[in-house]
Amino acid sequence: MSISYETIETAAGRAPGTAHGAEVARRERFEFGRNWARFLERLNEERVVSAVESLKRPLGVESLEGKTFLDIGCGSGLFSLAARRLGAHVHSFDFDPFSVACAGELRRRFGEADTSPDWRIEAGSALDDKYMEGLGRFDVVYSWGVLHHTGRMWDALGLAGRAVAPGGQLYIAIYNDQGSKTARWRRVKRLYNRLPRAVRPAFAALAVAPQEGKAALRALLSGRPGEYVRTWTGYQARRGMSKWRDIVDWVGGYPYEAAKVDEVFAFYRARGFALEYMRCGGGLGCNEFVFRHLSPSPLALPPSPERS
Repeated sequence: MSISYETIETAAGRAPGTAHGAEVARRERFEFGRNWARFLERLNEERVVSAVESLKRPLGVESLEGKTFLDIGCGSGLFSLAARRLGAHVHSFDFDPFSVACAGELRRRFGEADTSPDWRIEAGSALDDKYMEGLGRFDVVYSWGVLHHTGRMWDALGLAGRAVAPGGQLYIAIYNDQGSKTARWRRVKRLYNRLPRAVRPAFAALAVAPQEGKAALRALLSGRPGEYVRTWTGYQARRGMSKWRDIVDWVGGYPYEAAKVDEVFAFYRARGFALEYMRCGGGLGCNEFVFRHLSPSPLALPPSPERS
């Protein structure tokens, strides 16, 4: 069941001018939604099933029946669909009009009618405190690899936490802070977005060539070249994503911030959350966290960490 890029482009083109569009025009923001639109052209049922499984394990559930689920920065809409498959009532939003269009088309092709009250999709900002407060509280708040691209990560993390109902879960993934390496990649990402669109794919390939070359050489020298090949052919089994789309997302993903594991843990502990699950991606990758909100009511927020 393929999804046409042209269909998504048409839908996104109907959106009025936005703050997102202004940032893209200034070359200060990567268009994640365009990347997702290309990914969705090859989305199939196998990848949807993989996404469902990748939600169940960290949340420690077999079903979300009757639960409310907020997808902050829904991107392609794949994990909103996964939550719907698990029985949740889903609210999806994204800052990028292409992502909103992607999620809408995904719902139409794999999900249900646009009028269903069980899955709402709209444009919104994770930094808009009035918008976030107006959404209410949710049993599960999900934001995988999003909040470090807002330009104000700690503010976004705080607002995401306030959207969790007492006793609810917060599932986030945030880039691991590697100091000078993180700073170097921030420069690469900024440069990618300042380049002409036509040369960006080649730049992305060159940016990851040293890492991919080393991985291929190690596999070859160990006599297991097939292992490297499978890092591409079997990549979608992890989260339903294709490796090339993740590469473009990584190299182009700007704004770009990161945090150390202990910073994220301390940030949410101060806000009445307990850690239930953590997976460290290692290196520059994402660290995944699932927190449980233990407070009987939303806490007043302590100051966010001071970051340069």
